[in-house]
Amino acid sequence: MIGERIELEALKTMPQGVYLVTEDGQEILLPNKYVPQGLKMGEKVDVFIYTDSEDRIIATTLYPKIELNSLAFLKAVDVNSFGAFFDWGMEKDLLVPFAEQATPVRGGVRYMVYLYKDEVTNRLVGSTKIGKFIKQNKLTLKQGDKVDLLVSGETEIGYKVIVNGKHYGMVFKNETFKPIKLGDKLPGYVQRIRTDDKLDITLNSSKLTDVEVLANRIYERLLKEKGAINISDKSAPEVIYKEFQVSKKAFRRAVGMLYSDRKITINPQSIVLLED
Repeated sequence: MIGERIELEALKTMPQGVYLVTEDGQEILLPNKYVPQGLKMGEKVDVFIYTDSEDRIIATTLYPKIELNSLAFLKAVDVNSFGAFFDWGMEKDLLVPFAEQATPVRGGVRYMVYLYKDEVTNRLVGSTKIGKFIKQNKLTLKQGDKVDLLVSGETEIGYKVIVNGKHYGMVFKNETFKPIKLGDKLPGYVQRIRTDDKLDITLNSSKLTDVEVLANRIYERLLKEKGAINISDKSAPEVIYKEFQVSKKAFRRAVGMLYSDRKITINPQSIVLLED
């Protein structure tokens, strides 16, 4: 619950504010300064749950710039002996301890920050070491999926993006049709899944061909079958259709694409995934 937006019912009024109640009966204070005008007991209010300066769980109607287990570009407003503090839209700035800084944070500079909950202290903490949070996410996307992008960097060939807040991707500059800058949030489409699970992203859904989509389906099947399937481009058309619901011609084109990308070897009776 801490670090998330949730709709809670107003339970009772006290001098310090209104107590809201969760489904399991926990009471959480919504301080007076956040209580919506005209709020009646029994009504529900949309709030963000976090801890105050005394580590008490409280609610607020303020909208944070980042929520639990997500990423956002935030500005560092102070650095002291405890670490760096970032403006995340709350009264209490977000701490990024020195141990959670990928590089030393400088005040006044914007960084990509990941928000997580410290299970020991029950506090919300930020980290600029986003790699350790991204790498632990299992890839469930497939070619053609529409995704949300957060632009995290720029290279000579394109823009680094975080896909759905969980995976690394790249939008190549020849795929862009408008100015892009660090921190931009954009919609996109999975164009290709690489062997390292990094994603090539396009901003134009029409760039995705039927052959590319089928090639990715075959590749995903190989991953699920531990690297080999007992079907090849020489298999009978009815066998291919039974497995993938496509014609033999389409199947051969997709297999050829995977072969050209050096992802597979083709045997008379099977297709085998190449090791990295």
